[in-house]
Amino acid sequence: MPGHNDEKARQILDGARAVFLRDGFDGASMNDIAKVAGVSKGTLYVYFQSKDALFEALVRHDKRQQAEQMCRWQSEGGDIRTVLTRVGRSLLTMMAQPDHIAQVRTVMAVAPKFPQIGRAFYEAGPVFGLRRLSAYLDRQVAEGRLEIADSRKAALVFIQICQSDIHKRLMFCVEEAADPAEIDEAVADAVDIFLKVYGKP
Repeated sequence: MPGHNDEKARQILDGARAVFLRDGFDGASMNDIAKVAGVSKGTLYVYFQSKDALFEALVRHDKRQQAEQMCRWQSEGGDIRTVLTRVGRSLLTMMAQPDHIAQVRTVMAVAPKFPQIGRAFYEAGPVFGLRRLSAYLDRQVAEGRLEIADSRKAALVFIQICQSDIHKRLMFCVEEAADPAEIDEAVADAVDIFLKVYGKP
């Protein structure tokens, strides 16, 4: 696929996103995607050879974009508690978005048949964010603010605690939307637990 700066590629991805969210992976057709994107079917196939290749590209694009937006906390400064609180809120707010929930469900449904799509989602989203948080924790250890033997494991622990069961309830349609107050409470608890385990005495 051409680079993400290619305007035509972005136009196609925008159209594909709308169709996949509306119809799901199995219900989406390349014809419909071309129509919604405002391109010819021939142009669509120049950029993407198949529907699964298009969906994989969309997943990589969306997850990387979300991960980069979440990682803006790195340039905003603050002490460890402030930064981790910012990370947790960004994470849970993103995970509670209807478009994100819909895409996760679609990826889970197609991953057994197209495992490369599952890998694309995991690598462009969770792994990307995990690396950024791990690097931040390494810097805090080097500066004597935290005691962590394995920063990747510590970052994963923080992310898992933050999620609580909020994401699961949304995934399984137990609730339609997340309560912002519950997100704040879950993040505050996660930060407290994390600092009790890894913070300097």
